[in-house]
Amino acid sequence: MTEPATGDPVPAEVLRPHAEQEYAGELARLAEHDDRPRPPGWRLSPWAVTTYLLGGELPDGTVIAPKYVGRRRLMEVAVATLATDRALLLLGVPGTAKTWVSEHLAAAISGDSTLLVQGTAGTAEEAIRYGWNYARLLAEGPSEKALVESPLMRAMRLGAVARIEELTRMPSDVQDTLITVLSEKTLPVPELNTEVQARKGFTVIATANDRDRGVNELSSALRRRFNTVVLPLPDTVEDEVDIVARRVDRIGASLELPQAPAGLEEIRRVVTVFRELRSGLTADGRTKLKSPSGTLSTAEAISVITSGLALAAHFGDGVLRAADVAGGLVGAVVQDPVSDRVVWQEYLEAVVRDRPEWRDFYRACREVS
Repeated sequence: MTEPATGDPVPAEVLRPHAEQEYAGELARLAEHDDRPRPPGWRLSPWAVTTYLLGGELPDGTVIAPKYVGRRRLMEVAVATLATDRALLLLGVPGTAKTWVSEHLAAAISGDSTLLVQGTAGTAEEAIRYGWNYARLLAEGPSEKALVESPLMRAMRLGAVARIEELTRMPSDVQDTLITVLSEKTLPVPELNTEVQARKGFTVIATANDRDRGVNELSSALRRRFNTVVLPLPDTVEDEVDIVARRVDRIGASLELPQAPAGLEEIRRVVTVFRELRSGLTADGRTKLKSPSGTLSTAEAISVITSGLALAAHFGDGVLRAADVAGGLVGAVVQDPVSDRVVWQEYLEAVVRDRPEWRDFYRACREVS
């Protein structure tokens, strides 16, 4: 077995390369070995896209690192959806890798994950459809040169994947501008008496937080244009520890943090705390717990461990210890200074204190609490 493939060099000043940059080597190797049918406009076959996401080993021994740790069938359904004329909606609680999966799907399918619309309460129709260069518009009137393309319009022209983040954060009338695009695969430009027709390969991947239901619910007409895949939290402690360890290693390398052991012991503790508090039950099933107001997602666990590594590397002895993660952990749990603090103190005294192997962890958390 050879080492994992690496991508083309990325400029050192880039803090976070796009997926197609960071994993260019893997994508190129997959394309070389990919002899399966490819949908029109796709750079890889659905099988190769799924392998890129979930990891595997190619015939020449090249190791493809997993980008998503979870149920294979979910990724197969997501990829198969994109091979049809349906758009894909990735739904889940915060921290379930919706954005991460959408970025890597776009990178593998069309080699470009940057055609992105960020949904907010202030997102206007122009972000979905198109806008105008008003200086040109006033000087020359409506023209192709005065038109400012949205990422969605560019994706249609190129036959590529467009990504829409936090779809339900957008106002409902803005969301509904997608209906014609998704059903007719065309975007009218009445000011120029023309339209943009999508080329083969065009599709849309949207993400939504299912805790935001009621913010700006999707209309039934728009929801019918999507196939929905719900991304769950990791099934087991081992899966979540593996995800956190992999991402922390990548983030530490990109931030050029001094090398320090990842500290699987501390990662396991943080993951265990998060899983117990968000489920309202200890791992052995014996003690019921109150849950705090925050989500305590895998993404937040990654942040806690990364901050701990920075503390260990710059202010400690280079080894990740309980004291390095305690501050970030308490900050992640105690979002509401009143109710969450009560939940945390009860958990600390009723659960953490009674675990002999967690004594250092208990002392560290008590100090910062």
